[in-house]
Amino acid sequence: MNLIKTLALAGLLAVSTAPMAFADAKHGANHSGMDHSNMPMNAGQMEGAVHTEAVVNSIGDGTANVSHDPIPEIGWPAMTMDLPLLESAQMMGDVSAGDSVTLMLVKGDDGLYAISAIMPN
Repeated sequence: MNLIKTLALAGLLAVSTAPMAFADAKHGANHSGMDHSNMPMNAGQMEGAVHTEAVVNSIGDGTANVSHDPIPEIGWPAMTMDLPLLESAQMMGDVSAGDSVTLMLVKGDDGLYAISAIMPN
């Protein structure tokens, strides 16, 4: 991952773990748009977030079909799959079918991974 993408994702992580984010999430704040305080992730999820390069095949209602590179941190080979999109998933720009992107995945309480951010490459 190049330096600019790494810095952008690091900034997203820093903003989304700010105390205000936890206060808003704890009190059920309902935000829309790109407000980072709406990311319903706890510190453990953020710490365990993984990133991968992928191609978006389609984006549907609450899911994205992607072809992603191997993700050694969680033992996943390269594959094409449907991944759930968190309700508050951050779209870091315009993304459409065929685009190369970087995905940030977080593990939910159910043990499954979901997309929490998508950034065009």
